[in-house]
Parts: sequence; C-alpha cells; structure tokens
Amino acid sequence: MAVRFLSLRGKNSVDIGRLPLKLYNVSSNIGFFSTVAQRGNDCHSDDGDDDDRSHTVTHVRMLEMRTNKLEEQVQDLTERYKRALADSDNVRRRTQKFVEDAKLFGIQSFCRDLVEVADLLEQTTGSMETMSLTQNLAQIQGRLQEVFTKHGLEKMTPMGSTYDPYQHEIVCHTPADGVEPGTIAVVKQDGYKLHGRTIRHAHVGIAVKTQES
Repeated sequence: MAVRFLSLRGKNSVDIGRLPLKLYNVSSNIGFFSTVAQRGNDCHSDDGDDDDRSHTVTHVRMLEMRTNKLEEQVQDLTERYKRALADSDNVRRRTQKFVEDAKLFGIQSFCRDLVEVADLLEQTTGSMETMSLTQNLAQIQGRLQEVFTKHGLEKMTPMGSTYDPYQHEIVCHTPADGVEPGTIAVVKQDGYKLHGRTIRHAHVGIAVKTQES
C-alpha cells in the first residue's frame, strides 16, 4: 500500500513507497525519537513539580523549628526576668530593713554607757542619808528613766519570772524560800532592752530547791 505525506516546503504529495528503504527508516526513527522526547519532557516537568513541593515542605518545617526555638528562648528569658525581679525585690526589702534597724539601734552603744550612769544614781540614792539629797537623786533617776523610755530603752523587771537566756544571765543560785524553784529570785544587775531587743542581760539568781526544803 502506498503511503503519501506532504513535504514541508511544498504541498505536493510524496509516495513513501517509492522512497528508498533507508530514508523510510530514518523517517520512522525521527517520529519515534520525537515521541520519546516529548514524554521525557513531560516526566521532567512532573519531577520538577515534585522537587518544588518537597522544597516548600522542607522550608516550612525549618520555619516551624526556628519558631519553636524562638518561643523557648522567649519563655526562658521571661523566667529569668521574673527571677531577677524577685531577687531585686528581696534585696530592696532587706536593704530597707537594714536602714530601719540602723535608725532604731544606731544609739545602742550610747545607751549601754548611759545605763551605767543610771546604775550609779540608783546606788547613790540607796546609800544617802540626807533626805534632800536623796530626793534630788531620785528625781534625777526618774528623769533619766523618762529619757530612756522616750528613746525606746526599757528596764527589765525579771523578779519572779522564768529564766530566759535571751534576756537573763545566771550569776548565782539561791534557796527557794517562799518562791517557786527555777524562777528568778535575785536581780544582781538590771537588764535593758532597746526597742524590744536586749542590749544588756539582767544578772539574776535562780531559786533552787534544797534538800532541807
């Protein structure tokens, strides 16, 4: 059967059957290679689309990982900031407490020396026989105690109370005659507190139960 085709340059038909066999084979091969090339291009186009999608997914995952890392860093910085604020507030309160204590107890050494004067006045008042002098010394002692009270200095009254190591210092023991054993029966030296803090311990004697009693 004769096969005809149109030439590219003209519209005259050509009988393929009359062409040499080699030329016919070349024409067939050209058609085959053209079809394979087209299919190859289609496959290459599909592979390109897959590569683009894979690249997009990888990029999104990298962005998600970077976002999670940044969120962790923000959370860590937030916790550090909160701890720093708490530490700063603690330091501020401690500093404020130190300042308040310095204001209250700044005259502590002065008060220690002043109570020695009170001791002398008290001793003198008890030993003087002249009534007028005794009255004057009693007035001085009373005034001195007012000054003490004004500045937060308080004289202890431990007689009959229970021994407290933060306020009292035991210097002797005495028989428990008419007092409860273990209580303070004698005060050898008065103790003082400054704004509730002991600045001088009271020297006391504790009542003890004797074998006879």
